Amino acid sequence: MSIGRGCVARLIREADLTAEIEAGGAVPEAAQDGQLKRALGLPLLVFYGLGVTVGAGIFALVGEIYAEAGALSPIAFLVAALLAGTTAASYAVLSRRFPRAAGAALYAQEGFGTTVARITGVGVAITGIVSSAVIALAFSSYLATLIPVPNWVLALGLVAMVTAIAVLGVRESVLVAAGVTLLEVGTLVVVLVTGAPELGDAAVWREVVALPSDWAGFGILLGAATIAFYAFIGFEDIVNMAEETKRPERVLPPAILITLVLTTIIYVLVAVLGVAVGERIDLGGSDAPIADIFAETTGLSPAPVAAIAAVAMINGVLIQFVMVSRLLYGMSRDRMIRAPWLATLLPVRRTPAVATGLVAVIVATLILVLPLVDLAEITSYVTLAVFTIVNLSLFRIASRPGPAHHRLAAASGLVAALLSAALLVAGLVQRFAA
Repeated sequence: MSIGRGCVARLIREADLTAEIEAGGAVPEAAQDGQLKRALGLPLLVFYGLGVTVGAGIFALVGEIYAEAGALSPIAFLVAALLAGTTAASYAVLSRRFPRAAGAALYAQEGFGTTVARITGVGVAITGIVSSAVIALAFSSYLATLIPVPNWVLALGLVAMVTAIAVLGVRESVLVAAGVTLLEVGTLVVVLVTGAPELGDAAVWREVVALPSDWAGFGILLGAATIAFYAFIGFEDIVNMAEETKRPERVLPPAILITLVLTTIIYVLVAVLGVAVGERIDLGGSDAPIADIFAETTGLSPAPVAAIAAVAMINGVLIQFVMVSRLLYGMSRDRMIRAPWLATLLPVRRTPAVATGLVAVIVATLILVLPLVDLAEITSYVTLAVFTIVNLSLFRIASRPGPAHHRLAAASGLVAALLSAALLVAGLVQRFAA
């Protein structure tokens, strides 16, 4: 179920990529005509990863996990991190072998061919587009309580603003995302600092490290971990920035793993603080759990934290726009889809403006015509299906004749594929049994 730290390090360190990258697979660092502009290093890429992972979800999800598992919440987040870590290791290895913009679709093509690659790419695009529409509507619902403007107008205004930023340039987009990420992560850090007396209570830690005493308890823990798993989704979007990253074969793997480690630390500590004050504020029934935790530990108004949660939603939409447009660009450029116009770049900015515009049009249409609650749930299932395909792709690629250490990559890919598939089946069973 898990891979030791040494194995993960070995997977990344020993992956012999240069011998297996196809001609043209490693794009020169200097930007040329027809190529995306390389402007990202490790710090900005980690900010991008944190921005897409530590978003609006944790501001609400910690309450739901507490309602499900109570004092087991921190362990549930830790188990979810281990589950996500198996797939993160696969993405780290594959991103080093194939540092190109199509990401999961490219990995599926290398493992199973064009048909599976197209299905995978469409799945990733669906998750990003629908998530953008859902987040935009959630943002508009909050803002409509402060501004007397129809929700759909606010949502479309957000889409227009995000589109303009995304077209302006990847560096500008990621800098905006990094600023918002600093704001939202900084808010969580402030909440943890103000709650330090609660976190310093030894009795709380004794409570949260106690494992379940029966099988029913372990079932509750696994169910909560399955829900918490969705809070870690986002690290995989990093690979779609490969062609706008300097030395991507070296930078992408650590960016993925650093993002996952930092996210895990934040989530587990927030969950421990939630356990410490949960009964006093009815955390499981809260609509704004992080804001309520802040109010309980400081005696101050929860409004600023609630407002920052709304800002986090803007970040989520921007990063999804950037990710999906780069995915469509990469699939078009690599001829996985027959739409060469999606690979069109602005001459100066070298951003995929046509692909970005298409994403904006689809998101705007969803906002105007479709109920998105059920679709948002489906995106979780699609993501797990994509994870399963990516992990199986690593298994198949690494199983081919080659250096002995590739057997370790093959084994880790198979384990991660089984875990992703199990989570997908468990989620579907729970959905249809409800």
